[in-house]
Amino acid sequence: MFLFYKLPAALYSGLRVKYIDEEKCEVTVPYKWFTKNPFRSTYFACLSMAAEMSTGILAMANIYGRKPPVSMLVLKVNGDYKKKATGKTIFTCNQGILIKQAIEEAVFNKQARTISLTSTGRNEAGDVVAEFTIEWSFKGK
Repeated sequence: MFLFYKLPAALYSGLRVKYIDEEKCEVTVPYKWFTKNPFRSTYFACLSMAAEMSTGILAMANIYGRKPPVSMLVLKVNGDYKKKATGKTIFTCNQGILIKQAIEEAVFNKQARTISLTSTGRNEAGDVVAEFTIEWSFKGK
C-alpha cells in the first residue's frame, strides 16, 4: 500500500522491493510496455527511479519513528549507463551502515549531513547495466 499512496509512479512502473535488511536493499524494475523506450530498452527514468528507491528505502528505514525526527532530501543524481537494459534490472545499494552513521552524525551535530550513495543495476545474467550515485541530505528537525 505504501507504493500506492506515496510512490504511484513506482507502483505503476512495476518496481518491487526484492530484498531489504540493515545493510542492503534490492529493487527490481521490469522491462515491459510501460517502462520501455522507442529503442527497445528500459527508459532511463525508470532505471533512475529504481536506483533512487534502493537508496531511499534504506534511508527511510533509519529515520522512521525517530525522535527527534529527521528530514531527507535528494540533492543530486548521476547515472552512468553501461549496457542496454532489455530485461528485468535489479538495483542494489549495500551502504545501509553508512546511511545510519550519516543520520546519527546529523542528529548529534544538529547540522545537515550529506552522503553519496551508489546503486548498481544488473541484468538477470549479472552484467552491470547502470550505476547511479545519489546524493542525500539528512537533517534533524
